[in-house]
Amino acid sequence: MKKSVRKNKTSPKAPARLTARTADRHILYQKSVQAPDYEVELLHKLYKKAYGDKALTMREDFCGTAILCAAWVKSDAERTATGVDLCEDTLAWGKKHNLEPLGDAQSRVTLIADDVRAPRKAKYDIVNALNFSYWVFKTRAELKRYFEGVRASLSGQGMFLCDAYGGWESQEPMLEPRRVAGGFTYVWDQHSFDPITHDVVNHIHFEFKDGTKLNRAFTYEWRFWSLPEITELLKEAGFKDVHVYWDQAEADTEENYRRSTRAENQPGWLAYIVALK
Repeated sequence: MKKSVRKNKTSPKAPARLTARTADRHILYQKSVQAPDYEVELLHKLYKKAYGDKALTMREDFCGTAILCAAWVKSDAERTATGVDLCEDTLAWGKKHNLEPLGDAQSRVTLIADDVRAPRKAKYDIVNALNFSYWVFKTRAELKRYFEGVRASLSGQGMFLCDAYGGWESQEPMLEPRRVAGGFTYVWDQHSFDPITHDVVNHIHFEFKDGTKLNRAFTYEWRFWSLPEITELLKEAGFKDVHVYWDQAEADTEENYRRSTRAENQPGWLAYIVALK
């Protein structure tokens, strides 16, 4: 279903011979799904375009292993990052594998085990919620409350970035395998879709060359949100400018996200939403 997935070159290296017994699911996820260097550059370009300045403070909501936080502070000695996630075990993994290798730069990263909706005094140039993580909020009231909290956490020149997926295949039960460099296959499992509630259940599986499998390494129970719903709720939450960035690259292996107001539907697409305070 998905048009493309960026290759990540900054994750910890996987063992030479991967099996379901020896593989670390967090490393597999980072190698398969995340592209922190690309996203840091994207954040920089979008913020520069919006405000003509360099963003220094960034909060990563639903940060997981905080690999984006690590890439953010690596990119500039002035930058600081805050990662927020409910799972303390995942944060601890990220601290060991992604932050400690930074050396002194890890002091510029703060990890918080908490609900992303909890009020905070700190202000940030950028807040982001990527990989559709905010779809965990299943009602308009819940999602609007989250967006309002994000806006309150932004500095005067603040930007929020999130992403979404769709296309006519995005609501179909299917398995989408993709080989990943390092000796394993990533499988995106669109397990179920409810047309009345838009509740979706998705899994990620990993398969290895020796025939073993790591089934349901990750499971997501979300509401499938449309782009109009997301952009309308962001505006209702008080954001003054909300823009959709659509991938206009012709080849599936390339990406070229540009601000768009109209687009042709595709079997599967990914888009970014930028909201300015």
